[in-house]
Amino acid sequence: MKGNNITALLLFIFLLLVVIAPSNSFADPDPSGANTGTINDVPAATAGQPTVEEVGAVAGHNKISINIMWTLVAGFLVMFMQAGFAMVETGFTRAKNVAHTMGMNFLVYAIGMIGFWISGFAFMFGGVGAIGALGGTPGLNSMFSIELFGKTFELVGYSGFFLNNAVYDVGVFTLFLFQMVFMDTTATIPTGSMAERWKFTAFIIYGFFISMIVYPLFGNWVWGGGWLADLGVNFGLGHGHVDFAGSSVVHLVGGVAALAGAIVIGPRIGKYTRDGKVNAIPGHNIPMAMVGTFILAFGWFGFNAGSTLAGTDLRIGVVATNTMIASGAGALVATIFMLIKFKKPDPSMMANGLLAGLVAITAPCAFVNSWASFVIGAIAGVLVVAAVFFIDHKLHIDDPVGAVAVHGVNGAWGVLSLGLFADGSYGDGWNGVAGGVKGLFYGDGGQFAAQLIGTLTCIIFVFALMYGFFKIQHKLFGIRVNAEDEVEGLDTPEMGVLGYDYSSGPEQK
Repeated sequence: MKGNNITALLLFIFLLLVVIAPSNSFADPDPSGANTGTINDVPAATAGQPTVEEVGAVAGHNKISINIMWTLVAGFLVMFMQAGFAMVETGFTRAKNVAHTMGMNFLVYAIGMIGFWISGFAFMFGGVGAIGALGGTPGLNSMFSIELFGKTFELVGYSGFFLNNAVYDVGVFTLFLFQMVFMDTTATIPTGSMAERWKFTAFIIYGFFISMIVYPLFGNWVWGGGWLADLGVNFGLGHGHVDFAGSSVVHLVGGVAALAGAIVIGPRIGKYTRDGKVNAIPGHNIPMAMVGTFILAFGWFGFNAGSTLAGTDLRIGVVATNTMIASGAGALVATIFMLIKFKKPDPSMMANGLLAGLVAITAPCAFVNSWASFVIGAIAGVLVVAAVFFIDHKLHIDDPVGAVAVHGVNGAWGVLSLGLFADGSYGDGWNGVAGGVKGLFYGDGGQFAAQLIGTLTCIIFVFALMYGFFKIQHKLFGIRVNAEDEVEGLDTPEMGVLGYDYSSGPEQK
């Protein structure tokens, strides 16, 4: 009876508060939100009577607030891609090296961040000028340049080191965060191609080198107002080298660095026999790699759509949809290719096909229609499979996760595809050139020429710099672990801990 009395009392109180309570218990309820936010919320000298200037100031502030918030949220998505990379690369490698592979993917985030803060950001964006979408970027106004052929060639910025007080501004700091996570994507790519035999100390030095020097230099030439961006203004080649979200700046740079590193470090023990036979070394956890791929696909919406730097730029809808379609086309076509060639779909190629489509659409995503996105992604699906087998079986370059094929080959295809399929519906004023960006198929062969020049420049510049860097490292103190540690697994000798606890079962090699 006592329990029933308590229940009855609670029911009575509920009815009293909800049903019997007067309807005006709360002042001016607005469940739809239509009346929330009025003229009284506009800051004004006279409350409720703002002037045109005061209303305009609020509108301008809100626009920049939307852009900054959008750019930051997109940056947070890109940062989460690091988890995807870690899972993909670790899943595609062996169980005895999981702590080592995960450790590289984890620490490259911290190394890249600090390296970019020290000098990378200044070299890349120190002369970019004002970015209006972020409310301006004061202090980023210093660029080193040379004069050739009567033209100015912008080569490198030099303001904003350590994010000093001269650039202590919300727009600059927002740009730094967004661009830092992009750089980190580049830095992590070689951790896949050089996995399972890279000395951790050598990897650390590499992380600072690519984040402080290599990535920022090429990035400046394309995104920082450098000479590749000026190919349109200086030489009439379309809008100059255009890369909306990083097929060349991020992925091709990372893919070429991965190629140079894989060549210098050499193949894993047992990968190739003396007579040239290729031995497959399967990854230990395909589900981990597949989940990591989906994390990357999710983060890629921030990667591509976020590159507008403006939530008020409604082209983000086109960008995001093109990104999605190309990824699906890449995965589907890679699967079909494997079925035709080997009678089996191979989940690892499904994943790499999806990633290849994403890499390829990253440059042209804002400038093409959905049918072109499908074509670009489909071709990427073929290219990644063909490139994986060519690099492995013909060149005998050991790339455990297919990083060179995914990011290098399809990074190049992505920027070239923009030079073919850009339809002129977007990009008016890009790199200081009037009119929308048009590719060869829409009447502007100069745009394709600019894309080709930028692609070749990236391959030559990055490969020469990274190959030389790895060679010097290798001569001075070696970049590869000793054979005994490689065979036994790198987790304990390199990291001091096992990635998996084998006490309850046999160790997997």
